Amino acid sequence: MDPLETNSSCSNGSLITLSCLSHRVVCQVISSAVPADSVQDNGTSDGSWITRLENNYGFYIGLGLAVFSSFLIGSSVILKKKGLLRLVEKGGTRAGDGGHGYLKDWLWWAGLLTMGGGEAANFAAYAFAPATIVTPLGALSVLISAILSSYLLGERLNLLGKLGCLLSLVGSTVMVIHAPEDEEVTTLEEMTSKLKEPGFLAYAAILLALCFLLIFYLAPRYGQSNILIYLAICSVIGAFSVSSVKGLGIAIKGFFADQPVLQHPLTWILVITLVASITTQINYLNKSLDIFNTSLVFPIYYVLFTTIVITTSIILFKEWVTMTVVDIIGTVCGFLTIILGVFLLHAFKDMDVSLWNLPQVLQNEQPAPVTRDDKNILIEVDNSSIAPEDKPKTLA
Repeated sequence: MDPLETNSSCSNGSLITLSCLSHRVVCQVISSAVPADSVQDNGTSDGSWITRLENNYGFYIGLGLAVFSSFLIGSSVILKKKGLLRLVEKGGTRAGDGGHGYLKDWLWWAGLLTMGGGEAANFAAYAFAPATIVTPLGALSVLISAILSSYLLGERLNLLGKLGCLLSLVGSTVMVIHAPEDEEVTTLEEMTSKLKEPGFLAYAAILLALCFLLIFYLAPRYGQSNILIYLAICSVIGAFSVSSVKGLGIAIKGFFADQPVLQHPLTWILVITLVASITTQINYLNKSLDIFNTSLVFPIYYVLFTTIVITTSIILFKEWVTMTVVDIIGTVCGFLTIILGVFLLHAFKDMDVSLWNLPQVLQNEQPAPVTRDDKNILIEVDNSSIAPEDKPKTLA
């Protein structure tokens, strides 16, 4: 067989002549392969740079979006607060008294847009990272808000608050180290299959029954007096909102990958579920904030909401299946550490405790002053003020 020219066809079995100075080498083509670069042309194949970026760095993208979301949401609270304070300084009607002068303040609008950006980043984080890690990191927004308020609003952050911030950071770090990195659900078809599993259907039925019980029976009777009722409604509904956000994140990724997600019925079911659940959550969270002390509402809501979301993630997405025992214990310990940090940050924020007066506070035997909520005045009876002869007597 005569050798082929160098620029001739290179099909299997062909011979190619290579010349190097005074030597000539004849090579036979045994098999051919398509260069990797040609597969990635125009980003239309499965090996496109978007797919490779998600496969290699998806977890870290989701983690970064979650942290960035917490920073934006925490900062938005400060911006809106500054706008409301400027309204009071100008002599305008306060928002709590029905005034809407803050709508003319650019700083308040900057806070609103910042919060919108934070929620959008949080929405995108669920598309890349497991809900097990995204939801608990929401506590960082509380931490950032507390730190910024101490510098920009003149609000004092006492020793227990600083300790709570430190514990929240430690707990978040532990959760990130031990959190699952693998995504079990990547398409709407897989999401549909997960939603149809008997275990999740039974779990969803229990949550719906609990929602109806709380909304139609317990809330009208005990909602005004028990802080857990409204917050339990928000938390239980949160299981559906987070699951919907997770599914819509998968749909958005599929949309940019030219998949027919708009024709899939699950996409529209998730949109309707998300709108209904978020509307219900906002309604009952506002009721809770209007009645009860904010320092109690946020820690309790965070604990209930995050616990239910993590439970939903375990049942629906099975993100913990591939985790080792050490990682599971580490994630649980990190979550409990965040809970303790949030509790210290909120529950004792009105106490005047610093590193310098800590010995005097510990040695002081007088009871600490109680900060009363003007919407819930507690009636206390000081038995020490009753004379011994006036106290009720009991027969032995």
